[in-house]
Amino acid sequence: MSGLLGRSGAAVTEPGSDSPGGHENSADTVRDVIARLVPGTQLRDGIDRILRADTGGLVVLGYDERVERICDGGFELDVEFAPTRLRELSKMDGAVVLSTDGSRIVRANVHLVPDPALPTVESGTRHKAAERTAAHTGYPVVSVSRSTRLVTVYAHGARHLVQTTPAILTRANQAMATLQRYRIRLDEVTRRLSGLEIGDLAALRDVLTVLHCLELMRRTANEIDQDVMELGVDGRQLALQLSELVADTENLRRLLVRDYVVAESAGEAQVDRALARLDGLVEPDLLELSNLAPSLGYPATLEALDTAVGPRGYRLLAQIPRVPFRRVEPLVAVFGTLRALLEATQGDLEAVEGVNAQLARRIREGIARLGEHGYA
Repeated sequence: MSGLLGRSGAAVTEPGSDSPGGHENSADTVRDVIARLVPGTQLRDGIDRILRADTGGLVVLGYDERVERICDGGFELDVEFAPTRLRELSKMDGAVVLSTDGSRIVRANVHLVPDPALPTVESGTRHKAAERTAAHTGYPVVSVSRSTRLVTVYAHGARHLVQTTPAILTRANQAMATLQRYRIRLDEVTRRLSGLEIGDLAALRDVLTVLHCLELMRRTANEIDQDVMELGVDGRQLALQLSELVADTENLRRLLVRDYVVAESAGEAQVDRALARLDGLVEPDLLELSNLAPSLGYPATLEALDTAVGPRGYRLLAQIPRVPFRRVEPLVAVFGTLRALLEATQGDLEAVEGVNAQLARRIREGIARLGEHGYA
């Protein structure tokens, strides 16, 4: 994902506060900023017009007393925003200031004078002003470079390069091809695990192989999701493909953890803690399968990978058609393991609260079918 959506710890200014710094903004807030600049929005149309006009520009996406105090010169407009107006006003050297909701152009041809003591990594005058203004006011600032034809957004202590649609599509399509290969691999290892579980032959290695594939898919999907968001209306087809590939993976991830996490019970709290440990793994950690073991409560050793394990039965029971998940919980609570469920008679299953003869028969037949088609 882009640096802007990373966990940046840079301090930023709350709009309207008296001094720079103060609190860390969430990634969701930053995503909202980028969403204002995606293809299909009026602001993006205006910025594209600036690029085509080869003039460059500086646009402040918010206005209050603090912004007003660092505005020198220029003139007040307070007119409705329009892409053509933004292009024409950007022909002047100064900045254009929009209202906080982006619906109006408040000022134009403004010389911005933020605190010069604020740090900046930029070298150009326009980019320095943009970065310092964003830090000084807490409002996002867009800089359009005339010489490099690059669009940069400064917001919440970070900078983000707004890329063209073809560049984003090229990157996203490459990631999508990788995601499709992961999906094929996931289906293969999941079917194999199902067969091993029913045969009571599963080892921790088999479970972690599925979990590893799910983790690779989740991280690749997050990167594509970021691209889809930046593509705006141009990313609709990509969004449909992504949804189709990952539709069931998050549920599968939770069920797999619930089946194998080392705990007296596998409630939502235990599952959430295990998933949080998985989320905390950095990319190099995924190179070794054993690094995933602690998330389930096993040691991160090669020897542990050969540990014999058995599922509680959540995942396989959830795959059986017309078996409500609200009936799965009581079944696992009574029998404890998939092995015990397999050995249960029709009468044993019917003895569970909420399970009638028809549902018990459906469960037994469903598990048998999974065993026939899932074993590799």
